[in-house]
Amino acid sequence: MKIHYEKKLEEEKNKITEELKSMGRFDSESGVWTTQSDVSENDADDNDNADRYEEFEEKSSLMIPLEKRLNEVELALKKLEDGTFGKCKVCNGEIEKERLDANPAAETCLRHL
Repeated sequence: MKIHYEKKLEEEKNKITEELKSMGRFDSESGVWTTQSDVSENDADDNDNADRYEEFEEKSSLMIPLEKRLNEVELALKKLEDGTFGKCKVCNGEIEKERLDANPAAETCLRHL
């Protein structure tokens, strides 16, 4: 069981990381992902700057849920290591297999959804 979920979580972690890399970079000092932008006040064309700014805003809004999910996946991987994986954070009971199959990073059982 552990190997199955570990593999699923690692695959998801890699996929999310690649998506984040395509939109920005990880700042190791702050521990957060930041959006890369080509927005420059020196460009002569206001339309180009507006397009770049719009792209920057779009990337930023997409990165927030990706980073949140990456944190959830990384927490689940840590729980696999320390033996607390599959335990509901509310009641400490077992999280249902069906729930873990659908979302291996789930932190609660169905009762405490």
